[in-house]
Amino acid sequence: MNGFVRFMKRNYKVIIIVAVISVALWSFIPREKATDPEKDKMLLELLTFVIEKGHYNPAPIDDTFSKGVYKDYIEALDPSKRFFLQSDIDEFAKYELQIDDQIKNKDLSFFDLTYNRLMQRMEESKEYYKVALENPFDYKKDESINTDYEKMPYAKTKDELKERWRLQVKLSALSSLVEKQKIEEEKSKDKDKKEAPKSFEQLEKETRESTLKSLNDNFNFIKDLDREDWFSVYINAISSRFDPHTSYFAPDEKERFDVSMSGKLEGIGARLQKENDFTKISELISGGPAWRGKQLEAGDLILKVAQGKDEPVDVVGMRLDDVVKKIKGPKGTEVRLTVKKADGSIKVISIIRDEVEIEETYVKSSVVDIDGNKYGIIYLPKFYIDFENKDARDAGKDVAQEVERLKEAGVQGIVMDVRDNGGGSLKTVVDIAGLFIDQGPIVQVKSAAGRKEVLFDKDPKVQWDGPLVIMTNEFSASASEILAAAMQDYKRAVIVGSKQTYGKGTVQNVIDLNQFVRGSTYGDLGALKTTTQKFYRINGGSTQREGVKSDIVMPDKYEYLKMGEKDVDNSMPWDKIDPADYKVWNKQNNYDFAVKQSKLRMQNNPQMQLIADNAKWLDERNKEDVYSLNIDKFKAEQKSLEEKNKKYKPISDYKNSLKFYSLPYEEEKVKDDPVLKEKRDRWHESLSKDVYVEESLHILNDMKSGSDKGLTSKVKTEKQIKS
Repeated sequence: MNGFVRFMKRNYKVIIIVAVISVALWSFIPREKATDPEKDKMLLELLTFVIEKGHYNPAPIDDTFSKGVYKDYIEALDPSKRFFLQSDIDEFAKYELQIDDQIKNKDLSFFDLTYNRLMQRMEESKEYYKVALENPFDYKKDESINTDYEKMPYAKTKDELKERWRLQVKLSALSSLVEKQKIEEEKSKDKDKKEAPKSFEQLEKETRESTLKSLNDNFNFIKDLDREDWFSVYINAISSRFDPHTSYFAPDEKERFDVSMSGKLEGIGARLQKENDFTKISELISGGPAWRGKQLEAGDLILKVAQGKDEPVDVVGMRLDDVVKKIKGPKGTEVRLTVKKADGSIKVISIIRDEVEIEETYVKSSVVDIDGNKYGIIYLPKFYIDFENKDARDAGKDVAQEVERLKEAGVQGIVMDVRDNGGGSLKTVVDIAGLFIDQGPIVQVKSAAGRKEVLFDKDPKVQWDGPLVIMTNEFSASASEILAAAMQDYKRAVIVGSKQTYGKGTVQNVIDLNQFVRGSTYGDLGALKTTTQKFYRINGGSTQREGVKSDIVMPDKYEYLKMGEKDVDNSMPWDKIDPADYKVWNKQNNYDFAVKQSKLRMQNNPQMQLIADNAKWLDERNKEDVYSLNIDKFKAEQKSLEEKNKKYKPISDYKNSLKFYSLPYEEEKVKDDPVLKEKRDRWHESLSKDVYVEESLHILNDMKSGSDKGLTSKVKTEKQIKS
């Protein structure tokens, strides 16, 4: 397993192995230069063969499989139902149970039909939005729009489809208009500004013009896509039906994947994911511009993108690749994102692009004093490794070094933070787990053939035998789950965080398809990522779907949102195998006491209660799909949201009384590196605002000190909160 897959249809985290599948395959030897359809037919044959031979548990290509491909493909083509008519869907439906036969026969008639019809409907749609934007909107009219596209039926007529476009375009223009009015209001308060504020009519016209430009740009992007691009959508609908982590990388996508594997990115430092017609922020890269700015958050929906002071471009409905192209850019340039927050509010966020340093994906540590005791925090954003260079740094070596440094600093307990860690190298997670136990099993791996392998820590040395807490959340996946599960099974550490981790218990291989073709005139064929193994806890259970359940569950603002493996309809099932032979750690006498004390603290912690209340409110807000297109009501809704948000402002304003600082070796480094100093200062500041870190430290205190200190810890926490 090695790294993060950035662009996925549905999933947030995935662990991969870059390897060649160990199965005999024939060579495809085309005699003549192929036309695109011939290349497509060959890709169908090649991909299905590789998947059927190499996948852990390939689904049979039958009518059930066909129905799944049909559903996913049509949704991918028109997620917001603003192109196809119901009559188109009725025509397509004839193929719903025939796709399996078409795959086997290399028949492209269904793809050809849908591709040609989509091109036709897209061309017609240009006229719909242009007509809608010709004249001023009546913002006093009492009408609304429902954005629950999943439940929305397809339009029966072109007139109905035109009306749907009108409402969608009006919503886009209205949100821009309200934002522009706010800017003008702020300008009017500035007494030094002699410029007269713009009239409503001027602003209304500007918003229609900018909306028209955005849509034109959007359709120009679409126009640039060729048949091969759309065929990739079709072939991915087929690949992903085997399981959510099996997918095809077209040549451009494979190139982007290779860049992401290098760990060096230039842009805003965020990973994006498509959700229906929207682009969602699935993760912020630690240390990147977006992370440093503290305004963009995981879960934000990107509505528009602007280059510097240029007019924003509407990206709703735009392909993920195209959104990424708009957001990426040279270091030092500005990009402005118009985003919809989880609470429904709309914000414009300015970010200066930068190089996302690979250093920020490496492990780092900090020290803190609490109740006269010194504790260490190790933050591990990924389980990194360089397979090309065994002498290069990797997560296992670096964590071992940080543990040794913390020991030298005299810490009496360690918090290992793997929140938002999507995984990485299997070798490094075994090495890291081995730092905290005697020699023994860490994880079990089962191949497609049913062969089970137990991966051991063979080193009898225990580098750290003191109190240990592992922090996780719903984005901790794969290798992070292996570490947490092993430490939980050994009862070596207290696992704290969300109700459960992400729930990805599978391993993928990335296979270069070009290796199977000799003398090809097809050009670059891209690559296939397919699931080849499952891993299991040493107690025999799988982390698939269920993840690792925390010993101490902390409230999470996103706990009600469906963002895990279990929420994907065709994810592989949970199962179990025989447990490995292991002995529970018996050197931590206060384990159960620490868990009990923490749960008592949580019940009396107003900050935790506020976070829990906020999570419920966000869940309710997430179900709101109807927006008023009357400007007065729209403003009132936005103002109401802002007022309700004030109740939860203490969550972001929270700060504990703890002081975090670097280890001596790093204190020396920052003297000559102001950039590193700024990064560490920012991290230490974020730790001082992190109620989850604070509670984890109190758990360490309880584990170390027993009942007396545990009660002291409880009282002090409550006093800090009240102050």
